[in-house]
Formats: sequence, structure tokens, C-alpha cells
Amino acid sequence: MALFEPDRYFSRLSHVDINRDLLGCGLTHVLLDIDNTILTRDTHEVPRDAGLWLGRARTAGISFCLLSNNWHHGVYELAGQLELPLVAKAIKPLPHGFLRAMGKAGGTRKDTVVIGDQLVTDVLGAHFLGLPAYMLQPLVEADLRHTLMLRHFERLVMGSRLPEPAPSPAQAEGVVAAQVSRMAQEAVE
Repeated sequence: MALFEPDRYFSRLSHVDINRDLLGCGLTHVLLDIDNTILTRDTHEVPRDAGLWLGRARTAGISFCLLSNNWHHGVYELAGQLELPLVAKAIKPLPHGFLRAMGKAGGTRKDTVVIGDQLVTDVLGAHFLGLPAYMLQPLVEADLRHTLMLRHFERLVMGSRLPEPAPSPAQAEGVVAAQVSRMAQEAVE
């Protein structure tokens, strides 16, 4: 495993297939970055598809811990809203934050994956500990100045690698229809 090579590269969190890419790989615990992974840097909102994906993953038995270098009150509020454990001030890519988050999620190195949008913090930190790393394209272009500088390095490392494609419109419609059906059934029960 190359330190700066993500194990998988997706365009969005919702494109990580819960059954195939997590459960099918024996991954039942996720250490999840926050900024520009599930929370937009510009509007500070969780996109609808990311929120729905988190709900489906939790229902499928995936456990999470949010893992962020951020220390501002917003990450604590988000963790409270999502009802997820949090390790803030993680000092990624150093191992300590990853180990604390893995403990909070209840995972081991064999069943835990890191999902984030940065090579130098998320992917490198995961690989230091022998954890797989799924990298996402950042939700928006807006970012902190130092992160934007690191994005240049990412472009060099990633070269022409493209993220795994989104589901086709027909697949996406099927997913949405299944979600609507499931929500309607839950409302009846």
C-alpha cells in the first residue's frame, strides 16, 4: 500500500456503495472526516445525499466516528446533530487521533476504513496505521489557504486518476425509489 495512494477514490460519499464497498469488504466501522467530506466548506451544510447515505449506512450496521483536525464549535454541534462520536483536534495524519476514533467507533484495524477528502491528512494518516483509505473529491472548491496549497500536491500525486463514476441515472432512480418505499414502510410501522 503506497502511503499517498487512496485505496478507492470516489466523487461523493453517496457513491460509496454500503454493501459492496463497505460490508462486502468486511468494513463495519468508518472514521469519517468532516470538512469538505460531509460538510461543505462554503455553506457549512451537510448535502442531502450525504445525510441520506449516513442514515442508510447506520441502518445497515456501520458505526462511525467523526475525525477532524477542526476544533471550532461547529464540529461539536454537527456531531451532536448527527448523534455521532467525535475526535476533534485530531492532528491528522498523526496516529493518536485515528486510534482514539477507532476506539470510539468500536473498530479494529481489520474492519475500519477512513473516508476523507485529503491525501496528506486522511489517506496518509490511515496508511500510517495500515487502515484502508477511501478518498472523496472535496464537496466544494472553497477551502482554507493551507489546504488549497496541499491540493496542488494532491493533483500531482493523483495525476489523471478520475473518481469512480456516479451511479447511472437509472441506478440512482432505483436507489431513490427504494429509499422512498422504505421510508413509507417505516412511517406505516
